[in-house]
Amino acid sequence: MTAVETLLQNEDIHSYLERNQRKELLRFLTCGSVDDGKSTLIGRLLHDTKTIYEDQLAAVKRDSVRHGTTGGDVDLALLTDGLKAEREQGITIDVAYRFFSTAKRKFIIADTPGHEQYTRNMATGASTCQLAIILVDARHGVLPQTRRHSYICSLLGIQHLVVTINKMDLVNYSEARFNEIKNQYSEFASKLDIRDIHFIPISALKGDNIVESSPHMPWYKSGPLLNHLETVHIASDRNLTDFRLPVQLVLRPNLNFRGFAGSIASGRVRVGDEVMILPSSRKTRVKSIVTADGELKEAQCPMPVVLTLTDEVDISRGDILTDVENPPHFGHDFEANLVWLNEKPFDPEGAYLLKHGTRTTPVTLNILHGIDVNTLESKALDTLHLNEVARCEMSATTPLAFDPYKNNRSTGAFIVIDRQTSNTVACGMILDQDAQSGPTDPWAIVAGHESRARSKVTAMQRQDRLRQKPCTILLTGLTGSGKATIAFELEKRLFELGKLPVVLHGLDLRRQIASDLGFSADDRSENLRRIGGIARILNDNGMIAICAVLAPLASVRQRVKALLGADRYLEVYLSAPLEVCKSRDQAGIYKLAEAGKIKAFPGISSPYEVPESPDLTLATHEISVAESVDQIMTMLKTRGWIE
Repeated sequence: MTAVETLLQNEDIHSYLERNQRKELLRFLTCGSVDDGKSTLIGRLLHDTKTIYEDQLAAVKRDSVRHGTTGGDVDLALLTDGLKAEREQGITIDVAYRFFSTAKRKFIIADTPGHEQYTRNMATGASTCQLAIILVDARHGVLPQTRRHSYICSLLGIQHLVVTINKMDLVNYSEARFNEIKNQYSEFASKLDIRDIHFIPISALKGDNIVESSPHMPWYKSGPLLNHLETVHIASDRNLTDFRLPVQLVLRPNLNFRGFAGSIASGRVRVGDEVMILPSSRKTRVKSIVTADGELKEAQCPMPVVLTLTDEVDISRGDILTDVENPPHFGHDFEANLVWLNEKPFDPEGAYLLKHGTRTTPVTLNILHGIDVNTLESKALDTLHLNEVARCEMSATTPLAFDPYKNNRSTGAFIVIDRQTSNTVACGMILDQDAQSGPTDPWAIVAGHESRARSKVTAMQRQDRLRQKPCTILLTGLTGSGKATIAFELEKRLFELGKLPVVLHGLDLRRQIASDLGFSADDRSENLRRIGGIARILNDNGMIAICAVLAPLASVRQRVKALLGADRYLEVYLSAPLEVCKSRDQAGIYKLAEAGKIKAFPGISSPYEVPESPDLTLATHEISVAESVDQIMTMLKTRGWIE
């Protein structure tokens, strides 16, 4: 009779279920080198806690005789090794999950493989766990795969390790051997970012120190493994400080209700709290918190909730609700530790997507250095092969709201997807960014600033004097598409009409106000933010701004439009194809980019996102400069911006 059946004899089913629901849940995994006894340990835990049904045990006894892996004894490893190949070879290949419960806690166990070729399976199993049991064979000590799994546990933010030195029966339960391995492992683990490591000598096959203390090892006084699993403190592991809610779905069941659904990734939220929406940086307050159990006054991670807000704000899937006082980082670029999970090596010229929370975006990555998981030292790497770990620079096309992984596992983790095959090829953990001064999102300052609040000259007075309506014309396209040529010709044409235009040429501004910036996605965003800020000042003073800039990212162009105002913004796309632009390149920039001497060059080594709905498209490879300017002038007159 199982432990559950015994309990149900003594109380009614409703009381049992209610009490069981309130128990704390611990997710843990077993890992280590091959044949260290991971599956046997789990089988022993299930057997000795009486959470195996009689028909399951009978089936395992039959299979033990058929496979003959334990010389006639019951092979408890067969409880988790369910694949045919696993039973035939006596190894674990795939991740197997098992559930059991005691009077104090509920448990979900992930039995992960030990072979190096299945390290990616181990990383998958570890991604949701709070504790890891690292098994070490007492005969062999700490092996390379032991170090590999320990390091991956550290990468994945697991803060509780239980190092179980197994097969103590095969070394005569030697205390000296236990201490020797303990010291060996402790020396390696001192380099890991793990705060809680506990050592237990066991024999999974014989049941020593698993559920009950072993009479064969009276020298060990700290209690059996199950006691540690039931009492290890995990409540403080959750981040209840930084509120983060990635929006998964916008609910609109009727005209009177608009809710934003998702699971709280970290922190807590109360009715009336002020929250900020990223990427818009709009602020509002929580009107109600709706759950399957009704409305609540307060909710915390990891609860699934639907929030309604006091203001009508534009929010969609992929946005994130956050604290106002403690928002996440927001940008395109960050550094991360990457574990490569695909048999096909990383291709520096390949196309990849990054999935972060509920948002998916194209991404480029650059390997800074590899990490030797045995010594934890850096090493040079040109590419990434299966199971290799590297520190990388990541540059996402769409800006992301993220935290360091060590502070928030939900908003600090991501996966990388091959765009051609849709296979998941890597998992990543975002590293701590450099301390930032000022707001998380620099666009928020400009967007929220009301220009010329103290001016004694009104916008209408400027318009009457200059006989023009202020506006910004953004000319975007690949290098060589004709942006500067058309910009200066347009400036001349407007000036001849008595207007007052100003050209903001991207190359000139790079040498002046943006000389401190590089060409990463974040630097390009900041460059365009500065140009947009200047254009806004010019517009506020009644002038026409003509911006000749590459502006390769659609999301950043959209932010410029929001900054300037749609009523005085004109986006003109110069659609000359790449081959035409190359043929016009007298400076040899494209050849340098193709040779890898210019990094992140739009159209070659980084994306140029073609505008989906520009105000005007000019095929500058088919029409002349004069014809291009004529079309822009016609649009300006049609809109009433010039007479």
